Amino acid sequence: MSEATPTVVVIDDDAAIRESLESLFRSVGLDVRALASVSEFVQSERREGPSCLILDVRLPGKSGLDFQRELARANIHLPIIFITGHGDIRMSVQAMKDGAIEFLTKPFRDQDLLDAVQLGLARDRVRREEERSLASLRDRFETLTLREREVMAEVVRGRLNKQIAFDIGISEVTVKVHRGQVMRKMKASSLPDLARMADRLTPLTQKPEAS
Repeated sequence: MSEATPTVVVIDDDAAIRESLESLFRSVGLDVRALASVSEFVQSERREGPSCLILDVRLPGKSGLDFQRELARANIHLPIIFITGHGDIRMSVQAMKDGAIEFLTKPFRDQDLLDAVQLGLARDRVRREEERSLASLRDRFETLTLREREVMAEVVRGRLNKQIAFDIGISEVTVKVHRGQVMRKMKASSLPDLARMADRLTPLTQKPEAS
């Protein structure tokens, strides 16, 4: 399946800046959405595909730094590049500390912005792939029975079949059967592979509480 077209979103209340950045990004084949305010972004529909946000620090109604923190609280992980004509060291340090890709002061070199955008889009591709991979892993975990989940939790702790059998009150043969089912359903190639899956799925793989 081909990946959706990458999108660069520009939020700047200066129409001339928006037009200039639209032209720049389209000249290198990138899709662009140019918006005048944060409220326009909030009300607009998110597109599929990797995205990167070009955000002016000073905006009407809400600062870019405030919006960055708001996105983080909402668990929206969107790579952000700040641009500003009124930046200072304190602002840039805070923006980078909160996860910004870059903090550029106007006027900036086009290539510096393009390099930052490519880095942001690359990071968003990795994040999206990780989310798809984790969703697939969760789907496989959901196919396990409660007993299989219990056995899986014990197996990845390094417990032997006979120890698991004693602890949960079933035969060793039954433990082996459940263990095989877990490996098959989770598509784990080895015990270390299963352990890595369990780490990614925490806390789903914690030992179920007795009812």
